[in-house]
Amino acid sequence: MKALRIVVVVFAALAAGQFSLQATLRAADGPYKQVAEIKIGGEGGWDYLSVDSAARRLYVSHATKVVVIDMDKNTVVGEIAPASGVHGIALAPDLGLGFVSNGRDNTASVVDLKTLKITATVKTGLNPDCILYEPGHREVYTFNGRSNDATVFDASTGDVKATIKLPGKPEFAQVDVKAGRIYNNIEDTDEIVAIDTATHAVVAKWPIKPAEGASGLALDLANHRLYAVTDKLMAVVDSTSGKLLSTFPIGGGPDAAAYDAGTGLVFASNSDGTMTVAKASAAGTLTLVQTIVTPARSRTMTLDPKTHRVYIAAAEYGAPGAPGADGRPARPTIVAGSFRVVVFEMTAATK
Repeated sequence: MKALRIVVVVFAALAAGQFSLQATLRAADGPYKQVAEIKIGGEGGWDYLSVDSAARRLYVSHATKVVVIDMDKNTVVGEIAPASGVHGIALAPDLGLGFVSNGRDNTASVVDLKTLKITATVKTGLNPDCILYEPGHREVYTFNGRSNDATVFDASTGDVKATIKLPGKPEFAQVDVKAGRIYNNIEDTDEIVAIDTATHAVVAKWPIKPAEGASGLALDLANHRLYAVTDKLMAVVDSTSGKLLSTFPIGGGPDAAAYDAGTGLVFASNSDGTMTVAKASAAGTLTLVQTIVTPARSRTMTLDPKTHRVYIAAAEYGAPGAPGADGRPARPTIVAGSFRVVVFEMTAATK
């Protein structure tokens, strides 16, 4: 039996090494390479990133502020503050405005994109997380994680227009203006809801199991497909019928997804230190293109459709603190000054 155990251990080690080598080869041979790191520094965590491709600006949430980056120079050019417990940044270039969700304050900030000054504050539901601008009606939606609802307000005036009750804890959302729909992941019920933008009502609920605990959500407008990321699994859903078209294995602990209409590639950023890149077939099934090695716990990202660059928030981590009163292990601490954005770009031959 001892000899058998030794054989099993050796085989497992060889298999793990083989899989590690395969992952490394996929990272090296794929279309994306790391091209830059944008140092931000400071202390505290982060959540979403948002791109204004036309203005060449990247907005990065960071603790109590939003850091603004020039994407052509890869330099920090300003910040939006205060933003207590900031989660998301929505952009309305047609109005010259931005909107920030403040989870700790249960508010959303209205921001002048030219001056980066906060011009108004809107009261929302509890712990607003994802925030989205709907240009068809020029309204802003905050998806509130503790009150299980969405607050809708006029983007120009800040007047609250509706509160939409949701069946569970909302995560990321996407908008299809032509269809008059907003799609939102409901994390704890394992479904996607469709919201009518004219009536502010939930008009459909679509289960996505076996995918469970969806967070990030991407949308392919041309082919009417939603890509919802869950732990180690991406669900592909038809955005017109709600039919689950397929599921696809990805990395562990994802929190963001993106779809690039220019290349047809789908992305999932995973906290296990990988980013999954895949391509969809006409039937909605996915094929792996690349597994990119990323910094550990880098689970949020965004994509610039103009350059096809991918931006991932990252930091270094120290040892975890003492376990809590419930016995659960504490999260590792973020090393002060290590916060940055890592930039990945397609090689010239694959663009």
